[in-house]
Amino acid sequence: MAFKDSSSAVVKIRQRLPDFLQSVKLKYVKLGYGESCNLRTLLMFVVFLPVFIATLLQLSGLSFHRISDIWTAQTLHLDTATGLTGSAILLVILGIYWAKRPTPVYLVDFACYKPEDDRKISVEGFLKMTDDNGGFEEETLQFQRRISTRSGLGDETYLPRGITAKPPSLCMKEARSEAEAVMFGALDSLIRKTGLKAQDIGILIVNCSLFCPTPSLSSMIVNHYKLRPDIKSFNLSGMGCSAGVISIDLAKHLLKANPNTYAVVVSTENITLNWYFGNDRSMLLCNCIFRMGGAAMLLSNKAGDRVRSKYELVHTVRTHRGADDNSYNCVFQREDDNGRVGVSLARELMAVAGDALKTNITTLGPSVLPLSEQLMFLATLVKKKLLKARVKPYIPDFKKAFEHFCIHAGGRAVLDELQSNLQLSERQMEPSRMTLHRFGNTSSSSLWYELAYTEAKGRVSRGDRVWQIAFGSGFKCNSAVWRALTSISPPTSELNDNPWADSVHRYPVKIPPS
Repeated sequence: MAFKDSSSAVVKIRQRLPDFLQSVKLKYVKLGYGESCNLRTLLMFVVFLPVFIATLLQLSGLSFHRISDIWTAQTLHLDTATGLTGSAILLVILGIYWAKRPTPVYLVDFACYKPEDDRKISVEGFLKMTDDNGGFEEETLQFQRRISTRSGLGDETYLPRGITAKPPSLCMKEARSEAEAVMFGALDSLIRKTGLKAQDIGILIVNCSLFCPTPSLSSMIVNHYKLRPDIKSFNLSGMGCSAGVISIDLAKHLLKANPNTYAVVVSTENITLNWYFGNDRSMLLCNCIFRMGGAAMLLSNKAGDRVRSKYELVHTVRTHRGADDNSYNCVFQREDDNGRVGVSLARELMAVAGDALKTNITTLGPSVLPLSEQLMFLATLVKKKLLKARVKPYIPDFKKAFEHFCIHAGGRAVLDELQSNLQLSERQMEPSRMTLHRFGNTSSSSLWYELAYTEAKGRVSRGDRVWQIAFGSGFKCNSAVWRALTSISPPTSELNDNPWADSVHRYPVKIPPS
């Protein structure tokens, strides 16, 4: 993709992701195995525990050869010391297991915001609004038309009132109005679905990249729902489209430190104050694909909530490539030559995304791939990296690790390349493509519209594994893996609070070729 910015310099964005599965670094493979099997655990069970048991046996006077008598003798007589020693060993083993067991984190339910019908805007409606604005040059208008018709967005996405107003009202009041509508709409739906009471919320995490008012968005929620004064609230900003998974990861760690607690996560983006009305084409891509949306999730570490929860969190893997200058600068909020603020996309974007994805997938692989896939992958990697043999790299089959894929609907070109690199089928890519078509790029919340689509189609069965993967500015790539605790029936009416309830019967739709 090539275009000219306001200074007439040609900017090119490489449309193809690098083949990130063809080149991996051993340090990320090592990191992945460190996530699933760390040194402390190995030392505990391989060294310290056997030594401890052997010491107790010697102190008790129980000979090792008598252990076989448990299976060969019809009756086995043990003295008091031996019985007490055995009981002590059993208690120690149970204590170690109890102390080391991971704290389960359950996703009780989630809800996605569906704006009112009067917020809908078609592709032609968007182009007409852009034309009527009068602030764009003719070449810029033609550029937006080309992008919009190839973007994969449909005619039922949503824009906030401040942008569609004539003239546009890009002010703090409208931005707050958009934030309140999205966040409160998603939370009201979540409360209806779960029966959650405001005073039960112990942790609140809100992520919104580009709108960070004072008081914060999390404070808006605390005030609106009159949450309790000791709530642990967090407001994440500037972290891009992958911030939703970051919020889930933060909630996981907070729940591990705070037993018997509910955590609510709200993921959204605010468009009103971040709509770009200049002619720098590197900043206009966001206008063409970003749309209004948000989601709210209820997480719990209460054992009793397992029976009513939809999913259990299995893994989170976060990758941050911000130490590299190209990665840091590839998605950058700045002013154009005329002082208008926008988010620019650099020519290195696709290469940076590929590198971050490669790192994240390599780290995640050892935790989720079947043993057969890991052995094939490691054998090929050792031959290539250590033995310097010329062998064709083995690409692990992630389809064997997951039943469902929720890939951030960041744009059609990225989805095309991810499908090619991961060798996914059209059905596996369907939630992402249909979410992009129906709702557009809703930033960090898009993963939840995709999961809602999968549920609306009745495809989630007990034991299924779901992979959510998103990437965003910084540059970051983050993954979350969930396991379904129950089979989920498709919605029977709009009262189900699934955003797809009234339209899923029309999907999937055929996307015109770009």
